[in-house]
Amino acid sequence: MEVRELAVEGAVEFTPTVFPDERGLFVSPFQSAAFEKAVGHRHFRAAQTNHSRSARGVVRGIHYTATPPGTTKYVYCARGSALDIVVDIRVGSPTYGKWDAVLMDQVGFRAMYFPVGVGHAFVALEDDTVMSYMLTSSYVAADELALSFHDPELGLPLPEGTEPVMSARDLAAPTLAEARAAGLLPDYAACRALSR
Repeated sequence: MEVRELAVEGAVEFTPTVFPDERGLFVSPFQSAAFEKAVGHRHFRAAQTNHSRSARGVVRGIHYTATPPGTTKYVYCARGSALDIVVDIRVGSPTYGKWDAVLMDQVGFRAMYFPVGVGHAFVALEDDTVMSYMLTSSYVAADELALSFHDPELGLPLPEGTEPVMSARDLAAPTLAEARAAGLLPDYAACRALSR
C-alpha cells in the first residue's frame, strides 16, 4: 500500500496493490495496518457504509458533517472514475481554505481518508461511476451540511467539457465565507479532539 499525505492537513491518499490475472483482479482498498501507520489511529471503526452511483458530470458536494458529532470517511471508486476532492473548512486549521484532488478509478483503486471536519466533493468522469464509503458515524439529516462547489474563493477544479449535474441542495449551498459568517463551519481544535 502506497501512502501520500494530501495538501489538507490530516487527509491521506492510499494506493493499494492490484493483483490482476486471467480471472479478473483482486484488490484490498482498505488495510488497517497501513491506515494505522499513516493516520495514527488504532483502527477505523465503521458505523455505516454508503454506495453511490452517478452519471458522467454529476457533482456531489461539497458535503460535511456538523462537528460535533463529526465523522471521518474512507472513500474509493469501485467502478468508473471520479475526481475526488477534499476541502479544509476547519476554522483555525493550518490548511484552512486549501483543497486537494485525487483521480479515483477502477484501475488503481486509490482511496482517500477524510478526517473529522473537512469537506468532500467529487465529479463523476464517466457514466455508472460507483463510489464506496465507510463512515465512523451514522447518517443524521440535521447534521449533514453543504457548501458551494462553485465558490470562486475555493476555485475547485471542474474537468474541461464537464456539464455539472447537481442537486437543488448543492446548487443552493452557501460559499465558504457565508458559512463561516453564519457560524456553520467546524472548529479545528474540536475536530482534532474528536479524531483521537
